[in-house]
Amino acid sequence: QIKKQILALTRVYAEQVHACNRPASARDNTGFKRGVSKIPYAARVFTEDEVEAAVSSALDFWLTLGSEGDAMQQEFATYLGVRHSLLVNSGSSANLIAISALTSPKLPLERRVTPGDEVITCAAGFPTTVAPIIQCGAVPVFIDNEPVTGNACVDQIESAIVNGKTKAIMMAHTLGNPFDIASVLEVCQRYDLWLVEDNCDSLGSTYTMPLSRACALGLDHLIKIARQGTHPIICIELVGRIEMLTAPTGAFGDLSTQSFYPPHHMTMGEGGAVNIIRDARLKPIVESFRDWGRDCWCPSGVDNTCNKRYGWQLGELPMGYDHKYIYSHLGYNVKPLDLQAAIGRVQLRRLPEFVEARKKNWERLRCGLANLTDHFEFALPTHSVAWRQPSRRGKCHAQPEFVWNESGCRSQCSWFGFMVLVRQESALTNTTVARELDRRGIGNRMLFGGNLVRQPAFVRLRRDYPGSMRVPADLPGADRIMNEAIFIGTFPGLLAIEIDYIIESLHDIVRLA
Repeated sequence: QIKKQILALTRVYAEQVHACNRPASARDNTGFKRGVSKIPYAARVFTEDEVEAAVSSALDFWLTLGSEGDAMQQEFATYLGVRHSLLVNSGSSANLIAISALTSPKLPLERRVTPGDEVITCAAGFPTTVAPIIQCGAVPVFIDNEPVTGNACVDQIESAIVNGKTKAIMMAHTLGNPFDIASVLEVCQRYDLWLVEDNCDSLGSTYTMPLSRACALGLDHLIKIARQGTHPIICIELVGRIEMLTAPTGAFGDLSTQSFYPPHHMTMGEGGAVNIIRDARLKPIVESFRDWGRDCWCPSGVDNTCNKRYGWQLGELPMGYDHKYIYSHLGYNVKPLDLQAAIGRVQLRRLPEFVEARKKNWERLRCGLANLTDHFEFALPTHSVAWRQPSRRGKCHAQPEFVWNESGCRSQCSWFGFMVLVRQESALTNTTVARELDRRGIGNRMLFGGNLVRQPAFVRLRRDYPGSMRVPADLPGADRIMNEAIFIGTFPGLLAIEIDYIIESLHDIVRLA
């Protein structure tokens, strides 16, 4: 009874104190003052439900991963359509654990990532997509980015491969825009490479390809789920006369990673996940690197699930040494709290609503800025060649309208941000636009680290340890992203009046340039 009273008061408190954090669909615009109110590029969006879940978990005081964590891992794996999801304390840790797992001596030597082996990635993006490659003793090989999609130039992958040295591809779906998954999977299949999808900025995005191509790529796990007809996202549909498979990003490779940091599509405060997509043998390896490197797979508080806790002989330990204290990897401790998982479970239920809001916000921005093409080049989804102005004057459709190329593939973006490239012929630069937006209280970001090979840490690394990274060709696309790209928010807490103020401000910035 006391707990019920506490939780009831918690809801009252949260309704009063955190009203500004509610989804835009659940609040009015009375508090917004043009030119005075700050408009962040991203922010946590929640209600009293998340606060109640957090307080309830705190009152139970289990703290470390427990029942909420187990439920969150299962629910998230179901959402993506993957074998397992394992929670970690951040998206950066998720990337570190994913790459570390590929170094495990439990993998066949010919597939294992060993010191000096190469992992292909792209040059423009967030540094912790790349840093784990180096931290695990491997060599990142940087290919260029397509400026309009922000994603890797996949036609450069094959020429970057060195037989016997290249073991994996790891790259992110940029700002919610899926990379060319079908082409990347074909290269991985041809050369027997691991694929790690950094899905930290793209939760809720989906990718569609012809079913015949999906069959050839061995996507049996997704096809099976689609044929069952019970998953809300994974499906097979007839488009014209062609059967098409649609599935979420993060469900196509071998491993994928998530971030639940507040700016992302859903939040646990800090937090992330490593997803084991199809090969269940990777689960105990990922779990081991997450949990101190131990060989035992029993969760905290549970013993002897193998029924031979004292029946192992590993390494040079004596026969019968307690399996809970046998370590097969040089691991970490990067688990989140059960309280965070309780928040995440509520957020996961909101995710479909959040994704739709991001799409609508992106479309509202695109419609409102359509006449600024002399100054800005706008982002496009992968496989799209053009955006089409909605036919109804002054109205934006809920779903974007794009013209697609002839590959047969499609990308449906859960936009993390609205990116533009400031044209070289404009009197503006991305820095001047950023400065002006900042002056007006409008949050914005460059595309993270720009061309990472030009960042101080990578410049120093290349100088001090020349073999620690490889750049097989020039990177004009990544340089263009560094010099021209800027993005603003699409998160589900944005009010229509705030988006319209952003549109008005960008028109003013162009007019005054």
